[in-house]
Amino acid sequence: MLFLGFSAGLPFMLVFATLSAWLREMDVSRSAIGFFSWVGITYSIKFIWSPVIDRVPLPALTRYLGRRRAWILLGQLGIATGLTGMAFADPAAGLLPVALLALLVAFSSATQDVAIDAFRIECDIDRFQGALAAAYQLGYRVAILASYTGALYLADLLNWRAAYLTMAALMGIGMLTVLLRPEPVREIDRLRRGDDAHARAFIARHPQMPGWLRQTIAWLLSAVVAPVREFFSRFGRFALVMLALVASFRITDIAMASMANPLYIDLGYSKAVIANVSGAWGLGMTIVGALLGGSLTARFGIMRPLLGGACLAAVTNLLFAWMAGQGGATSALVLTISADNLSGGIAGSVFIAWLSSLTNTSYTATQYALFSSLMTLPGKFLSGFGGMVVDAINYPTFFVISALMGLPAVGLIVIIMRRESARGTLDAVTRDGGK
Repeated sequence: MLFLGFSAGLPFMLVFATLSAWLREMDVSRSAIGFFSWVGITYSIKFIWSPVIDRVPLPALTRYLGRRRAWILLGQLGIATGLTGMAFADPAAGLLPVALLALLVAFSSATQDVAIDAFRIECDIDRFQGALAAAYQLGYRVAILASYTGALYLADLLNWRAAYLTMAALMGIGMLTVLLRPEPVREIDRLRRGDDAHARAFIARHPQMPGWLRQTIAWLLSAVVAPVREFFSRFGRFALVMLALVASFRITDIAMASMANPLYIDLGYSKAVIANVSGAWGLGMTIVGALLGGSLTARFGIMRPLLGGACLAAVTNLLFAWMAGQGGATSALVLTISADNLSGGIAGSVFIAWLSSLTNTSYTATQYALFSSLMTLPGKFLSGFGGMVVDAINYPTFFVISALMGLPAVGLIVIIMRRESARGTLDAVTRDGGK
């Protein structure tokens, strides 16, 4: 799982932060760079094709590797192919090939993520699931460091082609892992176990329907409709307020992310400085923030740190507006990155704890996946317009606007806290059907 986590984390930055730095250095317009961030939407909607990954065997590959390893390897091959193509593409000559290759990398990466999650969960060593998840996260973080800090170093010392070819070669770590490790024992499908009454009832009521269509609709009832119905039955109409917070909490930091690296390049920071400060140092501050967020949650519950995290996430965007006027001073970059990543780590860990508290353990995976998609989609959509705003106005105004986008989340948290305080359930766990 350590090596598979590395394989999963490697492509992420190469189609986002690293790519935006490369494009801006090639004098690609900020508007175009903003639209490139839309390839990240594939990560938010991967649940759409996850049933195909879960149920459809791949010709030849599944026979020799098994269903999970076959899909993982296919995703890895797609990532390596896309990164190799990006290495030989020339953004100055045309952006369409770069965009299509980035989309191939993102789609293949999202596919790999789904298959690796299934591989991990189906490993027949339940008592080690926590260790498997931890190893996966460690590998993922190391890959983020390699694909951002490492790639920027390579581009600075050699060129962007060498950087992306090296990253494509590093996908071999995951491929070798897939080829060497055995396929896990596959868990019996929920529908075949008969765990979901609504799905079984639908199948019983429609015997004349084609089998594939009946099974597809039954799967939707089991995997999508039932978890949503359960969530609304728990919170009633107030569930809309909860979902509004899920959708708005990360808008302020995701919407500004597409313009962070173009700002660094335009201010004259070298790729080595960006790699050291935004990459290595920033990752360290994120980890510190995540640990601090976990400690605050244990000490004060979820809602109060969640409110603080939302305020910090919005306020630290103002530092980017300030940094834009500092003429490329390294101290300004260090201060901004330190505050932003520290607050992001705090807000992220507390928000994950809150999302986890919303799930019912009968539908943990599905509800959390839907929450995660809703959490990132609005911000990623808005981030595509970031370059247009910067080109039309300026960097400081853009980052002030992105900071103001955090205010709705702050207001929604206050509303939820008042409701829970009035009900005497502030920071109470709301899972398993409890209201």
